[in-house]
Amino acid sequence: MTKKRIAFIGTGVMGTSIVKHLLKNGHDVTVYTRTREKAEPLVSLGASWASSPAEAFRNQEIAFTMVGYPSDVEEVYFGRNGLFQTAHQGNIIIDMTTSEPSLAKKIYEHSKSIGVEALDAPVSGGDIGAQNGTLSIMVGGDRDAFDKVLPIMKHFGENIVYQGEAGAGQHTKMCNQIVIASGMIGVCESLAYGLKAGLDLPTVLQSISSGAAGSWSLSNLAPRMMKEDFAPGFYIKHFVKDMKIALDESKKMGITLPGLALAYEMYEKLVEEGYGDNGTQTLLKFYK
Repeated sequence: MTKKRIAFIGTGVMGTSIVKHLLKNGHDVTVYTRTREKAEPLVSLGASWASSPAEAFRNQEIAFTMVGYPSDVEEVYFGRNGLFQTAHQGNIIIDMTTSEPSLAKKIYEHSKSIGVEALDAPVSGGDIGAQNGTLSIMVGGDRDAFDKVLPIMKHFGENIVYQGEAGAGQHTKMCNQIVIASGMIGVCESLAYGLKAGLDLPTVLQSISSGAAGSWSLSNLAPRMMKEDFAPGFYIKHFVKDMKIALDESKKMGITLPGLALAYEMYEKLVEEGYGDNGTQTLLKFYK
């Protein structure tokens, strides 16, 4: 495929791995992140550094963004040094942050008005999926724009699905997070029960992870829990943000999600106790 000039905004746990895949496949990548030191390993691999999102996008064709919160997304796109300061007709922008569907639509509408194509494309798969290039990517926006960037997304994604109009990617990610939220409670309670029953937990996992109870969280996070490895593949503070968006959206739609509400309450307590920068598997602490 033709090599592209790409701006990548936000080189955190997952963004760094994604940029590595882009560089490995020969693309010209300019990066921006708030703390330059975090981007130094990528610069050493051939990425260029820019001092702002606007500067990163100045001479590039495509921009990917992967930041923390909707407020960060707003700043990265609409701020004084945001992408829209240098975006021009023919560009494509793809926000992979898990954010608000309404903000995805706002970005899409403004982009349309200046001849830019916009997609909301949140991902699932955590640090492992990003490292292995096997992320699940849920995409909203115009189908034509999706088709143009699909070959690039295949560098770091495996299950890439077009979901519909602008905002549909973010709504799909909410569905994903709702499943994970309640599922994480189940994983923790299963381990707590097995431990109390005197079972060998790795042996238990050998049986249940490949049966009807199998899930990504059970296969990938339960082993970390057993080792008391609470390093972030996905930050609790970001998961709490995601659950809050899902709860707000469900309220707007007039539906009640008690499982999600319980998980949100439990994770909020972990944030209050200082675990916001830990991985979501830290929920096990409730049961020890």
